[in-house]
Amino acid sequence: MNLLKKIWNDKFAKAAFIILAALYLIILFADFIAPYSSSYSNRELAYAPPSNIYTIDENGHLSLPYTYNYVRQYDENLMQTVFKQDRTKKYYIRLLPKAEKYKFLGIIPTHRHLFGTEKGGQLYLLGTDINGRDVFSRLLFGGRISMTVGFLALLIVFPIGLLYGGLSGYIGGFIDTLMMRFAEAVMAIPSFYLLIILAAILPAGMTSVQRFALIVVILALIGWAGFARVVRGMVLSIKEEEFVQAAKVLGASKWRIILKHILPQTTSYVIIAMTLSVPSYILAESGLSFLGLGIQQPDASWGNMLKEAQEFTNILYRPWLLTPGGLIFIAVLSFNILGDAIRDFLDPKSEIRR
Repeated sequence: MNLLKKIWNDKFAKAAFIILAALYLIILFADFIAPYSSSYSNRELAYAPPSNIYTIDENGHLSLPYTYNYVRQYDENLMQTVFKQDRTKKYYIRLLPKAEKYKFLGIIPTHRHLFGTEKGGQLYLLGTDINGRDVFSRLLFGGRISMTVGFLALLIVFPIGLLYGGLSGYIGGFIDTLMMRFAEAVMAIPSFYLLIILAAILPAGMTSVQRFALIVVILALIGWAGFARVVRGMVLSIKEEEFVQAAKVLGASKWRIILKHILPQTTSYVIIAMTLSVPSYILAESGLSFLGLGIQQPDASWGNMLKEAQEFTNILYRPWLLTPGGLIFIAVLSFNILGDAIRDFLDPKSEIRR
């Protein structure tokens, strides 16, 4: 509670915490918030621009929010496809309208979404992609992968790193040397190139869920060594403390001393390391998906969504496709700011924050 209070009193850490909390709440309720499902597609409206929302009617009077559907046409003068609004019918934007069926939180079947239009209307807050899929909805579903990959990898990295580093540091001697040489060999592996090689040789018939699970495991198996080495250094210092020597005298086993007395002393570092490690996993997954080696279409992640924006014409004429890159930047920056703040709060040797 004291840590949360310190975070709340720091304006930058507070802003980062609020942004991350909002992102995770939004992706948790993505099915409810998104106006369309993850499988929705309307190829007739490929690359449609964001819908215009009006609150003033044609007579200049205040009105409930409404929009017009887009109609795809070919402009002979421009020699390209353009989208024009069909102003013959308004479609009012409603709260909790009935739309595509889904399971709320994966449990409760329902048709209600947070917002949408009347029946027959089309609402694309951030336009559509090459397959006519709503970019806003896919951002929410893609965030579930991009924002959770780091935490899932940490569930593997930190238990392995804690136990490996703790055991190595406590035992010492030849076994410690041998264990650390192995950890250093793992650290010497160029991680990003290894990820590319391993992702490239994965069977083509794998589902995105299976590919996602393997990416998490690959990220974890090359990330534990550095963490274990730091833990080992901390254990070398902690095991000489009086309370550890007292536990030895009382006849406590090695495992009990490591698990009950030594590793809990590394809690501050673990919290800091976890917060600062998540951004690297987010970037790794996004980079792999951007290169086409991670999450595959039609499933969404911010990385494979951003891949579509690499074309110059899309950057110039369809800037809404760059939105995933902005979200990756915001998420990574927020994690780094929060991690730096936590490090300053928990590290007794840090300088007083200005």
